[in-house]
Amino acid sequence: MATGIVRYWAAAKEAAGVAEETFEAITLGELMTKITQNRADLARILRRCSFLVDGSPVGKRPHGEVLLHDGATVEVLPPFAGG
Repeated sequence: MATGIVRYWAAAKEAAGVAEETFEAITLGELMTKITQNRADLARILRRCSFLVDGSPVGKRPHGEVLLHDGATVEVLPPFAGG
């Protein structure tokens, strides 16, 4: 089980109610399941978010296949407005 920090930005931060929190998870998919428990608004927003793990974009990879390691930082980035 890896431990690290998840950081929320913009609308995700508002829905989570915190700017960041610690996590314990093996994959990004497991992390998403844990952080959305009892947070319906956050779950709705995460469906549209992009994710960075230690600064690297997750892209279209299935979240269940994105492994997390001890000390990882996961950034949750809602869609940005503008062009």
